[in-house]
Amino acid sequence: MNASLRDRVAIVGAGYSSLTRRSPRLLAELTVEACDAALKDAGVTRADVDGVATVPTMPAYGNAGSLDGADVVSVGYLIRLLGIGHQVDWYTQTPGLITSTVIDAVNALAAGACNFVLVWRAVHMPRGRYSNFSRPGAGGEDQFRAPYGWTMPAAWQAMAYQKYFADHGAGREEMGRFVVDNRANANLNPRSYFRDVPLTLEEYMASRMVAEPVCLYDCDLPVDGCAAIVLTTAERALAMGRRGALITGYAQTTYPSTGGFTDPENMWIGGGAMGQKLWAAAGVGPEEMDLALLYDGFSVFVWMWLESLGFCKRGEAAAFFRDGHGRLTGSLPVNTSGCSLGEGRLHGMAHLTEAYLQLSGQAGARQLPNARRAVVTVGPGSWVSGGLVLRAL
Repeated sequence: MNASLRDRVAIVGAGYSSLTRRSPRLLAELTVEACDAALKDAGVTRADVDGVATVPTMPAYGNAGSLDGADVVSVGYLIRLLGIGHQVDWYTQTPGLITSTVIDAVNALAAGACNFVLVWRAVHMPRGRYSNFSRPGAGGEDQFRAPYGWTMPAAWQAMAYQKYFADHGAGREEMGRFVVDNRANANLNPRSYFRDVPLTLEEYMASRMVAEPVCLYDCDLPVDGCAAIVLTTAERALAMGRRGALITGYAQTTYPSTGGFTDPENMWIGGGAMGQKLWAAAGVGPEEMDLALLYDGFSVFVWMWLESLGFCKRGEAAAFFRDGHGRLTGSLPVNTSGCSLGEGRLHGMAHLTEAYLQLSGQAGARQLPNARRAVVTVGPGSWVSGGLVLRAL
């Protein structure tokens, strides 16, 4: 990111649909609910929207479902539902993760291509086994993996857990301390799926294994629902008198990983390279962050991001959480809303909306007293990952 783009664009609104495990409502209906809520929060209407952007992908591995309005919600589908097709001047549908979508929106707004951009992420979890290997046979590399159960993200990630634990002397109890603290944050979040369900370390240690040592509570929570944000230029946001979060810097991972996110070495190196670009783009460093919203598709991702971004040295994440530094009262509160592990899997939108809420002073019972700067990461570091630095408007 060029330094000339720093603080040029702001998030000025956020909205949610209900988040449930299996919603009786169509995904399209949930998406409209979230988008209208975001527009209301931003103090604008559908008539003001002239830019739209999303990631219209399916969250379930091994399932090819792509029925628009039910499995995904594309740009074309939503602008018809909102009745804004005649006024949209700019749109994008990005592959990968929501950070790419936001980066495109920042560039479009800074270039003057549009005035208000509506960004949403709608997710649907189809019935059946998540990550089910649906092919009748395994060829290529899969012939050496699928017969042994290496067919889903939890199994892939189990290897990263094992290697990290072996390299740094940590174990499930240390990981459990982070997950339990994260659940306590989710209990303070009224929109979180786990808002009324506390978790103890004993329950974590006794929980069902998905792929040892990855247990049920190490995995993000599949939900049906949508979250949306509204972006505009900083100049326009100030003229409107809006509270919000300025986007100070952004970066993406370009590390040429060959091992995916099964190897913590790839995650650490890839995330570290992105972190260097992110801090340079934003003109600030990790020591200036007041909170961190770190991607938690699996709990170990949070440890890897914490280290690769420079918040602690390699192998020290376990001690960081053991000593309470990541709690709401700690030196660097982490994932203050519960994010993917506690709020629900929204592929990065939970992290973005929480940064906006904290920096605009709207986080309720979990509000940090002096939240001025935040970092957001989405992805595991080694694949298509991205990061944003934000500050209070």
